[in-house]
Amino acid sequence: MKAKLCLTALAAGVALTALAPAAKAVEFPCSTARLIVPWGAGGETDILFRIVADAANRNGADPSLQVVTIGGQGGIKGTLQALEAKPDGCTVFATFQHILASNLTGRIDFTWDAFTPIARLTQTASIIGAGTDAPFDDYPGMQKWAKDNPGELLAGGTLGSTSHFSLLLVQDALGIDMNIISYDGTADRMKAMLANTIHIGQVSEATAAKHAAADRMKLIALNYNKRSEVLPDLKTAREQGFDLDITSDRGIVLPKGVSREVVDYYIDLMGKVANDPEFIEDIETKGSYVSYVSGDEYTQWWKDTNERWEAIARRLGVYRDAS
Repeated sequence: MKAKLCLTALAAGVALTALAPAAKAVEFPCSTARLIVPWGAGGETDILFRIVADAANRNGADPSLQVVTIGGQGGIKGTLQALEAKPDGCTVFATFQHILASNLTGRIDFTWDAFTPIARLTQTASIIGAGTDAPFDDYPGMQKWAKDNPGELLAGGTLGSTSHFSLLLVQDALGIDMNIISYDGTADRMKAMLANTIHIGQVSEATAAKHAAADRMKLIALNYNKRSEVLPDLKTAREQGFDLDITSDRGIVLPKGVSREVVDYYIDLMGKVANDPEFIEDIETKGSYVSYVSGDEYTQWWKDTNERWEAIARRLGVYRDAS
């Protein structure tokens, strides 16, 4: 999948890096800022944000960024540490829609607006993979098998995270029931699927390509609006007759209460990151692409996404107040 920047995001990035004056100098009480990734080391989110940190440091980050992985509780443990951090610019939080899912399902009592949005940097399309013993090869086959065997389709996700919501969206679109089993992160879910302990789970493009090439995994569908260049033979959900477009949108936020100067500093820095050719290439090689939105636009994205996801949660009966 080619890395790309939407026109508005590119324009914003160019304005930040080429036209706007340099951000006002800020005095930070640290020489290194923590970039908290609320998942275990070696997972997709960790890998992508290490690329972010490397690009930021290459573009003059001061304080420099250092990734700190804090796994546990499906992302909640690290999220709570970021929430409680001092608003001094020395803690940066790597996040995506998992915070919405955790709030909407009642696992946490706060949501995106407990933080200060800075910039969305990448998007990763959802792929549904299956163990090699799965008795189906695509969405129509999965739909038929699930309807013929009600309640027996085993799906792996992390409760209250995007992998959970992605499965719920697939379930709703196909009109089937799934037995969703919760795993604490991508690595455990992948082990279960490769061992055929579960039938299906959400995987990244890079992971899908690696395991499919070794015949360790079936690829069921790409939940995106066009095919992947890395996996050109994998049909999209829409090509299979189902209207699904699911992405994980990763970006950074800061603790609430941070100063305007610190906000402007990080927006300026992330604009440089998003327009760094090496960063774009590195993100592309991991099966994601750059989709930069910052400041007020990013805040509006959170508002709009939360509204859509709440409607999904209510419709599917997983909303925190559902009886």
